[in-house]
Amino acid sequence: MKNWETRVTKLLNITYPIIQGGLAHLAYSELAAAVSNAGGLGQITAMSLPNPESLREEIRKVKTLTNKPFGVNFAIGQHGRPFKEFLTVAVEEEVPVVSVTGGNPAPFFDELKGVNVKKLVLVAARRQAVKAEQLGADAVMVVGQEGGGHLGRDDVSTFVLVPQVVDSVSIPVIASGGIGDGRGLMAALSLGAEGVEMGTRFIATKECVHAHESYKKALIDGDERSTVVIKRTLGAPARAIRNDWTEKILALEAQNATYEDLKDYISGTANKRWIHEGNEQEGFGWAGQVMGLIKDVPTVDELFKRMIKEAEEIRQKWH
Repeated sequence: MKNWETRVTKLLNITYPIIQGGLAHLAYSELAAAVSNAGGLGQITAMSLPNPESLREEIRKVKTLTNKPFGVNFAIGQHGRPFKEFLTVAVEEEVPVVSVTGGNPAPFFDELKGVNVKKLVLVAARRQAVKAEQLGADAVMVVGQEGGGHLGRDDVSTFVLVPQVVDSVSIPVIASGGIGDGRGLMAALSLGAEGVEMGTRFIATKECVHAHESYKKALIDGDERSTVVIKRTLGAPARAIRNDWTEKILALEAQNATYEDLKDYISGTANKRWIHEGNEQEGFGWAGQVMGLIKDVPTVDELFKRMIKEAEEIRQKWH
């Protein structure tokens, strides 16, 4: 598949420049292996796991399901847990790619000095991308405000942010936020990105086995207006599906609630109540505006084939 070769496919040793996002509480061995087998880069989410040994188990499971490269994502956010022991496991298991989201990658990179691993950093602003390159990132993933989960504070769209970052760094740029089909892939490449990262679209797949059917159904039934940004008052804006629970969070934020007031509403436990248990009344689910483009729950392989077919058709039109 020479015609899909970019610096990102060469860097990560993958066929198509498509990366699956970290997806807290959802990105485990089944999904990661399916994405890697389809020709992209699948990832395990490390910090949602209970302990480092459970990460080791997931990594080993992926290796039984695919012989292709895969990554481990580390969400090192504000109230995150210490990542060092988890990272040690990833290094011991010789994971080929690690990605960092939601925090300063400097201490993370310090732990990787002398380790032969590819390092990706998710950024939401041009200055963060420049800094990531200076720190030694091999590529940056750039998320615009359309994305699901945690976003930048500046409300800049993927369409505007990606070319700015491309102009500001020399390492490969991967576009994230609002991408869910072959059109999004081609748009990203047109903007100068050399790959895409998708999160929400991969939740609505057969191999995302940890996502409850009611969560997947909400992704299909909703449209581009069905999300809201919560946690803005905490300086950590994040996009979720609009429901009664997120309305409660927004009402509290409007009353200048503190982190202590909000923590039970925005916790991983509240997140899992819906996405794992299907209790939409008592929890929330992350999603990007791309849910307006999601109409079905294919296998990962079907999704890849469809995306590449759409992208090839666009490429033909351009010639």
